Amino acid sequence: MSDFAATNNLDAFWMPYTANRQFKANPRMLVGAKGMYYTNAEGQQIIDGTAGLWCCNAGHGQPRITEAVSKQIAEMDYAPAFQMGHPKVFELAARVTAMLPSGLDHMFCTNSGSESVDTALKIALAYHRARGDGARTRLIGRERGYHGTGFGGISVGGIVANRRTFGTMLAGVDHISHTHLPEKNAFSRGVPEHGAELADDLERLVALHDASTIAAVIVEPVAGSTGVILPPKGYLERLRKICDTHGILLIFDEVITGFGRLGSAFATDFFGVKPDMLTLAKGLTSGTIPMGGVVCSKDIYDTFMTGPDNMIELFHGYTYSGHPVAAAAGLATLDCYKEDGLFERAQAIAPYWEDALHSLKGEPNVIDLRNLGLIGAIELESIPGKPTARAFEAFLKCYEKGVLIRTTGDIIALSPPLIIEKSHIDQIFETIRTVLNEID
Repeated sequence: MSDFAATNNLDAFWMPYTANRQFKANPRMLVGAKGMYYTNAEGQQIIDGTAGLWCCNAGHGQPRITEAVSKQIAEMDYAPAFQMGHPKVFELAARVTAMLPSGLDHMFCTNSGSESVDTALKIALAYHRARGDGARTRLIGRERGYHGTGFGGISVGGIVANRRTFGTMLAGVDHISHTHLPEKNAFSRGVPEHGAELADDLERLVALHDASTIAAVIVEPVAGSTGVILPPKGYLERLRKICDTHGILLIFDEVITGFGRLGSAFATDFFGVKPDMLTLAKGLTSGTIPMGGVVCSKDIYDTFMTGPDNMIELFHGYTYSGHPVAAAAGLATLDCYKEDGLFERAQAIAPYWEDALHSLKGEPNVIDLRNLGLIGAIELESIPGKPTARAFEAFLKCYEKGVLIRTTGDIIALSPPLIIEKSHIDQIFETIRTVLNEID
């Protein structure tokens, strides 16, 4: 046990998404981070196979971000965003929207992906009401979707464990089917061939509820936290067309796929499908200072810009919307992405990542492998009667051997910083291979 764990009370902090009792009996304390590596309390170097939590895309300890944050907090630590402003957040919004397809022109700032999702859902409802179509109150998510942990996010989300203990959630929410088809798409390299027709499940809900009651559909272009579920070829295009036919807003949750994870700025670029709104966070500041946002179309924004010009158009926001220190971190992060060519770098190394991942085919208990860009999933067969146990054991053993992975159910999910080198990829997958051959 580390000195910190031995001399400090660990009970006070109720840890999120953690087996608290297991952790506090055998703590895994991280005390430093630089480049591709964490340092734990024992001084061991731990290669980061998950970019923190899908967020540290520019790597750890980037000097440009550190300098920008330090300078900003000394210059102005906080500025209110209600009826006031500061230059950096306007610059950041302009730069982010310039990275997106034409027409996605306006960014509302939040502090996390969860807040971004709840904000997007509220904007969707308010938009339809503002245009005289207030009967559109129904929100559609997707099975196995993850959209953060606010009540809006868990309502449209489709991960059972995130929903079952929190009551009835938002009313008027329904879900289309997920796109996981292991019987047809197992061990696919990149976007799977089969399943575009699954988008037609939205037509089922249109027939059930009537399109005139549906405000928006929200999906992750690539579902990350549920275990990397990919959209089949043509699926997102088909979903876009159905939404257009019925006047339904399409929201992409790009909290994970945004800022280079697929080798392009956003998934909307990668797939060539433009949503009406998209949510972002995580990679916006490379995980350094909490910040998120919702980017919406010009049509949505302009719909609110009516009435007396002294009136508030949208009664929504947060104390820390557009926080100056977060905005400074965001600007410096965008500089890192551009100056270091990290999106292009991710695209170039993605085939090597894919080959390394798929080299695990045939290893013990591996029943599927999935990848896109610098995302990977290794699905393991569950131990009968002990769901999640096999993957969690892999997580612990990988950590002991100096590799940080993430597990969801019995799936190992990987999403390294975009600065990753081939040698790092070799280390990650050889360690996982060794562990798979050690565990039951």
